[in-house]
Amino acid sequence: MKDKSGYLEGQMLVAMPHMTDPRFSRSVIYLCAHSAEGAMGLVVNKLIDSITFPDLLRQLDIEVGPVTEHIRVHFGGPVESGRGFVLHSDDYTQESSLVVNQGIALTATIDVLRALAGAEGPRRSLLALGYAGWAAGQLDAEIQANGWLNVTADEELIFGRDLNGKWQQAMGKLGINLSALSGVAGHA
Repeated sequence: MKDKSGYLEGQMLVAMPHMTDPRFSRSVIYLCAHSAEGAMGLVVNKLIDSITFPDLLRQLDIEVGPVTEHIRVHFGGPVESGRGFVLHSDDYTQESSLVVNQGIALTATIDVLRALAGAEGPRRSLLALGYAGWAAGQLDAEIQANGWLNVTADEELIFGRDLNGKWQQAMGKLGINLSALSGVAGHA
């Protein structure tokens, strides 16, 4: 078993209020991987307005079923924006699925899209195009520069449908008074 101490895999990143990058302003990101080599996560609170799940299925020649109207396409991040990822409960896994931690897995195959379209997929899921990625040490530096906070993940933060409320919910989970936050990092 690899040593995970000091890494945030399986936790949520919450953008600080002063985050100026529009791709990440008020973002909540589930970290699927975080190690000395870098980090990868999915933004869980932003949608892509330009495509629907039925549109995506039609592009991939997958039959569109009645449940597909309720599945939303999220902006997972700016890296590989044409690549799809499904973050989901671990009641559904494939050989290619990455079980991130107890209860949560990540699958990036067409088969998981077919399962979602046929209502045979996981109990809870989030479909995202693209991902957020950081090179070795980059995320750690951004956290030290006061760009991100981290909070324990829970199913409602990951899969909840109230996207506009997720950022406040994550901040509230930390017990933070937003008016008291500073964008300046202090060093002892």
